[in-house]
Amino acid sequence: MPNTFVLLFAILSLIALATWLVPGGKYETHLVNGKQLVDPASFHYVANAPQGIVALMKAPIKGFVEAAQIIGFVLVVGGAFAVVQRTDAIDTGIRSIARMHEHSALVRAALIPVFVTLFSLGGATFGMNEEAIPFVLIFVPLALALGYDTIVGVSIPFLGSQAGFGAAFLNPFNVGIAQGIAGVPVFSGIGYRLVVWVAATSVTIVFLMWYAARVKQNPMLSPTYVLDQARRLEHPAAAPSGQTGDRMMGRHKAVLAIFALALGSMVIGVVKFGWYIDEIAALFLSMAIVVGIVGRLGPDNWVAAFMQGAKDLAPTALVIAVARGTMILARDAHIIDTMLHGLMPLVQSSHPVFAAQKMYLIQSVINFFIHSGTGQAALTMPIMAPLADLVGVTRQTAILAFQLGELSTPMIPTSGITVGVLALARVPWITWARWMIPLQLIYLVLALALLVPPCLMQWS
Repeated sequence: MPNTFVLLFAILSLIALATWLVPGGKYETHLVNGKQLVDPASFHYVANAPQGIVALMKAPIKGFVEAAQIIGFVLVVGGAFAVVQRTDAIDTGIRSIARMHEHSALVRAALIPVFVTLFSLGGATFGMNEEAIPFVLIFVPLALALGYDTIVGVSIPFLGSQAGFGAAFLNPFNVGIAQGIAGVPVFSGIGYRLVVWVAATSVTIVFLMWYAARVKQNPMLSPTYVLDQARRLEHPAAAPSGQTGDRMMGRHKAVLAIFALALGSMVIGVVKFGWYIDEIAALFLSMAIVVGIVGRLGPDNWVAAFMQGAKDLAPTALVIAVARGTMILARDAHIIDTMLHGLMPLVQSSHPVFAAQKMYLIQSVINFFIHSGTGQAALTMPIMAPLADLVGVTRQTAILAFQLGELSTPMIPTSGITVGVLALARVPWITWARWMIPLQLIYLVLALALLVPPCLMQWS
């Protein structure tokens, strides 16, 4: 099977081909309360701009430019984590947890549910998304040390935050904006959304615990078995829990305390002060400097560690750039609005339940091209909200359908977050996708089922 770069370039080529076949189209926008909203009655065809071989070759570098902020964030965070790693604090911490995991049934039972719930809460409240990327560097070696595999290490922060984001109840970046655009009181309907969040998070936890138990019993069942074996040789802390090393020293505890303080500051900054990538990257850079001093690394050792960490994430940066290029091609050819307009008639149905479920499926398709919760809300809700009125679906339900469509993000190879996380963990997208298929089908059935009660009770 092709690796992630080959697969992404194949998708990029298919989108370039589609720009020659799909006519251009455009919705007019107007400014409402400082936001550019689409006028659903304004669609008209325009001259398309087919993207040839030159545009195809330029798409990755354009993607690099447009994704420069998140790429810079990934490189800085990678360097900062490498500094923390150089102090051996994380390795000794992992060994300590591994020892507790080995001797405590409570820790064994609670580790996955507790951490997945925490990440899901982050996604459901302050829109944790890109912020989950750094945690992969912690949870992959931790999962390996506990006898699990790389898939489990990736899934705890990534699937946890994505389940919370897609089933959010207080996320201002999808729920708040979508409700504001649709003319629904902001953060209303929180009762049923809490039910949706609990359901999505519980399904994720149960599936992951079932898989983790199987892999722990028979490691060869893991699709990343060969990678895990090599990783355990590279990082002794990721060896099975019986192979424990030195106990934690005072400086290790101090480094981990600084690290925990930085993570707590990130959460507070995002929730209370609206921090985004620039501020979070600055926070991690500051943390790395303080950790270097406390961990007694010295200037040369600090720089070497930081540069090595950034170097290790260079492939991740390139993957994010190519993934962003797919959206750039479709946008420059003016075919995104055309595809959206062509999907609209498909919503109409004989019963509101089916109409709502079709909205969810359409939002899942749109999510393939537009991964920003804010951007997708701004593009689709001005159209979906009045359309919901016509087909007998409440606007609150239409917003839920939009949210649940984002549960497809973990499978999408055009998502910078998805391919960035996988590149960071060195897991090929096709390997991940094959593993994700059963869970993605469960998400599909769950989403369709969760849209039934709102239609029957005319949720508003």
